[in-house]
Amino acid sequence: QVQLVESGGGLVQAGDSLRLSCAAAGRTLTIYNKGWFRQAPGKEREFVAAISWGGGTTNYADSVKGRFTISRDNAKNTVYLQMNSLKPEDTAVYYCAGRTVRGVSIVGSDYNYWGQGTQVTVSS
Repeated sequence: QVQLVESGGGLVQAGDSLRLSCAAAGRTLTIYNKGWFRQAPGKEREFVAAISWGGGTTNYADSVKGRFTISRDNAKNTVYLQMNSLKPEDTAVYYCAGRTVRGVSIVGSDYNYWGQGTQVTVSS
């Protein structure tokens, strides 16, 4: 099994930055690709960003392109989400996800493991 634990969320003002981290424990070698998703109150979960095992392939939702950057440190079994120029509409619970199949995916059901989420709140 794999455990994913997110950290780094918090309350910030519009225009500020945050960096989320997701540390993996357990059978981490089975995780090839990782992603970040988010869910705002009353809304469905949506894709934010994903990254391949080697970091050479990334994918972003249009709403965060140019503002968010996903990266990973395999030596630390950790994936990061650097969020800049935050907007109130970025307010959500952010979830880290891991996929045991090769290939970056933007579909939540393609991921096998999920963290419990970290709250990000952006005030205007």
